[in-house]
Amino acid sequence: MAQKQNIIQAKTFHFALEIAKLCKSLRKDSEYMASKQLFRSGTSVGANVEEALAGQSRKDFVSKMSIALKEARETHYWLRLLQESQLVEGNYSKRIDEIKEIILILTSIIKTTVEKS
Repeated sequence: MAQKQNIIQAKTFHFALEIAKLCKSLRKDSEYMASKQLFRSGTSVGANVEEALAGQSRKDFVSKMSIALKEARETHYWLRLLQESQLVEGNYSKRIDEIKEIILILTSIIKTTVEKS
């Protein structure tokens, strides 16, 4: 499981950096509402993974990873909304693919951890 944690830690940090850049670009195009929501949820995924890795118990770990998963799903929603609405023209499919992969990894980590309980 340690390897999965390292992978998810690296992927969510990299994803947060990319989301920060995307949101900066969205703000330049005067898209503030979606940018604010996307920044909050997109960077929260990695922050919750970091908290989970410092969890005090298995229950705490699963709780924080579950919050990270919820934030990832919200991020997926905002990216899909931007893609479909074209509020700001762009191709968001790379970020959508990345967050889908993060969702799959988080789901696997949570299921594996719960099964071991």
